[in-house]
Amino acid sequence: MNFADYQEVVRRRYEYALGIDTRDWKLHRSIFTDTITMDFSSYSGNRAATLSADDWVAGLKPLFTGLDATQHVMTNPLVDIDGDSARLRMYMKAEHFLSNDGGTPDFAIGGYYDDLLERTAQGWRINAVTLTVFWSRGNRHIMELARERGLRRLQEASRVS
Repeated sequence: MNFADYQEVVRRRYEYALGIDTRDWKLHRSIFTDTITMDFSSYSGNRAATLSADDWVAGLKPLFTGLDATQHVMTNPLVDIDGDSARLRMYMKAEHFLSNDGGTPDFAIGGYYDDLLERTAQGWRINAVTLTVFWSRGNRHIMELARERGLRRLQEASRVS
C-alpha cells in the first residue's frame, strides 16, 4: 500500500467530520463522488439510499444549521486499497448540542464508519458510507428540534438574500 494513498483515503473521513462541524458545505461536498450510497440504517432505521452528493449535503444543512455545535471524532483507521478502490473503517463518536426546554442539551452516538472510495481524476473520493452505531446517550429529541430550527433559519436567510 502506498502511504500517500493511505493518507488521502483517511483524510477524506477527517474532512467529512470537519466539513460538518464547521458547516463548510463546500468542503463536505468535495469529498464525495457525484453519486453516493448512504446507509445510516443503524442510526435511523431507514434503508440505504443512493442519491446525488449534492442532495446529501443539502439534506444535512437543516439539521446541522439548527444545532448549536457538533464535534465528530474519528480514530483507528483501517484501510485496504485494491487498485483504484479502497475501503476505510474508522471508529467515530459524534457529539451534538442544542440548548432547549425539553431536556438535556446533548446527544451523542458512537460506533464506526465503513466507507468505500474510488480513485478519481480529482483524487480519492467517497462513494458509499455505512454507519454502524454501538451506543447512544443523551437527548435524541434535540435532533428533530435542530432540524426544525435549521429549516426556519435557512428559510429566513433565503428571504433576506
